[in-house]
Formats: sequence, structure tokens, C-alpha cells
Amino acid sequence: MSGRTGGPAASAGPGSETPEDRADGRASPGGRADGHASPEDRADGYEERLQAFTGRELSPLRLGPDPVNLPMIRHWAEAMEDGNPVHLDEAAARAAGRPGVVAPASMVQAWTMPGYAARRSQRTGTYGELLTLLEEGGYTSVVATDSEFEFHRELVPGDRVGVEEVVESISPEKATALGAGRFVTTLKTYRDGGGEVVAVQRWRILWFDPARRPGGGPDGEGRREQAGQGGKERSGQGGKEPSGAAGGESRSEAGRDGGPGALRPRPALNRDNAFWFEAARGHRLVIQRCAGCKALRHPPGPCCPRCGCFDWDTVEASGRGHVYSYVVNHHPRHPAFEFPLVVALVELAEGTRLITGLTGVAPEAVKIGMPVVLDWIDPDPDLSLPVFRPAGQEES
Repeated sequence: MSGRTGGPAASAGPGSETPEDRADGRASPGGRADGHASPEDRADGYEERLQAFTGRELSPLRLGPDPVNLPMIRHWAEAMEDGNPVHLDEAAARAAGRPGVVAPASMVQAWTMPGYAARRSQRTGTYGELLTLLEEGGYTSVVATDSEFEFHRELVPGDRVGVEEVVESISPEKATALGAGRFVTTLKTYRDGGGEVVAVQRWRILWFDPARRPGGGPDGEGRREQAGQGGKERSGQGGKEPSGAAGGESRSEAGRDGGPGALRPRPALNRDNAFWFEAARGHRLVIQRCAGCKALRHPPGPCCPRCGCFDWDTVEASGRGHVYSYVVNHHPRHPAFEFPLVVALVELAEGTRLITGLTGVAPEAVKIGMPVVLDWIDPDPDLSLPVFRPAGQEES
């Protein structure tokens, strides 16, 4: 079997817009806005040292911790709501021309994931050297931007999958909405126990310096004073501040964390989701709707997963829903939040789901299926986010 799937990189061709450009990135002009020399002009040869990683093996072939197995396929299919019977039903798989059940193609990366503790211990060799050099340039934060897969054959229970990774390219420094950064593209080759290639993945990550965001200063330093004067969270219902762990103070206003208030982490804005955050700034919760089949979808995306249509509009949500699932976060702690945090997966009355905070309710009082209604918080002048509180709760 051969096939391709992936993000926008799959459609890029000669003369087309690159993924780096689509992320609001553009090559930084000769100098930097902060007055320092660009990495290309540094006397220590930083650019040459960084580009020397191109073509180097980042990680040798490493087998995944477990072979392909039916329990993991079952968990994946349930979580992804993948109802294709060839993944779980032997008879259906054989009727479709397979020798037996096959794993979903998109699971290939899951079979090789080493786990958090193992990943931390891998900061050695070429991988560790590259991370150290990126940090030297100030690129300390990361966000994945593109993933493009080419599948060579389907995986079956018992297959043992390994992956090797090579650095394909490192972009010049770009000015992005997140900060000055570099797009690091690697090529991951997935092999079975016999060495046969089963899939190839082109993986692109933006390593960026949050201290060099447009507007100057770390994380918008120039806006801190304004945010400190008027940036307390306020409800969309009459401007009152919501109470409760998850939706309470988003900034530690000389509170339990002490010191000046910290800004919440910024969302990663792109062409697909900018409309949603813009609507949120006006305290409007919108849902993307396919112009073809009229299916609603969230999170936003460029293409309808049901009919493949690229045209869409939005509808405004009623603001009613129920708790589909939730977690209570205690760690790691961030100074912009109060803990514990109740983070919920809310299913809206319209049928789509979104991850959000719950406010006005103690963690132990949250129940699956609990009716909730929309509220709003404004952590700072540049950010508004939807939260939910129990339905029928009177405002204090």
C-alpha cells in the first residue's frame, strides 16, 4: 500500500508558498528589531555551525517499546472515533483483502514513542548537540507546524516498528507571530523488524525565541503595564470576575503566587484558527461550518473531514453544553494560573466539543454529564477565552 497524508506541506510546489511563510514567517532583514546582529552576521559563525547539522543523522534506528498490538489499536480507534472494522474485526479485514486486522496508518508514530522519561534521557549525541545550539541562539520554545506521511505498507499485530531520523533542513531565522525562530525539518524513516521501510514522515518544528515577539519584549513586555491595570479576568455576564479554580484569576495579582502578574501563554495563531480567536475577543463562541455538507467541526481546519470541501463559514454557539470528560491539573504550576485547574472537554449543544476551563465549581463537585453554560474571561487586553460554569449557577 502506498499513500500520502499530511499537512499543508503536501501541496507545496515550485513557486508556491512555503510552510514557513504560511506561519507568518519571513526572513529577517539584515539586522534584528532589537538592535542585535542577526545570527547570519554573528562573528562566531553561528549560522555555519547550525547549518552543518543538515544531512546529519539525528537519531539512529530505534525500535519502539512494544510490538503492534490489538489493545493499543482498540484504544486508538475509540479515542479517534475510527469505526473502520478492518482495525478490530478479523472477518471484516479479510473481506477487505487483508490477511487480518491492520493498525490505522496514522498510528505508525505511536508505536515508536519512547515515553517522557526516556525522551529526557535522550538528550545526547547529535540530538543533544542540536538542542544546545538552538538554545544558544535563544530558540528555547517549540511548536510543531507540519507533518507529511508517506505509507508503504499496513502494519499488523506482531510487527515491531523502529524509526531513524535525519535533519533535512534548517531555515534562516524567520520573524513569526510567536517570535524570531527557525523551522527545523527532519525526515523520519519507519522500518519493521526486518529493516523494510513501512512509512516516511517529513516533520517540521518551529524553534522560536519568545523574548523576540513582534511588539518587543518577552511575551509582549510592553503590554504588561496595561495588562496589570486592567487585565483581570472578567465575566461576559456583566463584567464580574468568575470564581473557581480553573476559571479564577488567570494572573497572580500579588496573590498566592506572589509578585507581579504573569501573562498566560499565547495561543499559536495561524490561518486556520485566527478567526476563532478574533471572535472570542468579541465574546462570541463560533463553530466552523462546512459550506458543502453543512457539518460543524472543531478544532478549526482548512478542509471538511466529511466531504473534503475547502469552503466554510461559521455559526455562533448557543453557549449550552455538558461535561463530556475532565481532568484536574495540579502540576506543573504556571504563575498565570491558580491551582488546582479543572480542565474539561465540553460537548456543546450543537455537537462539537472543545477543551476549556470550568469556573465556579470545586474539583470534587464536577460530574460527567453536568450541564454547563458559557462564560468568558479576559486575562489581559489581548486575550479573551471561553470558560464554562454549572448551568443555573447564580452569579455572585
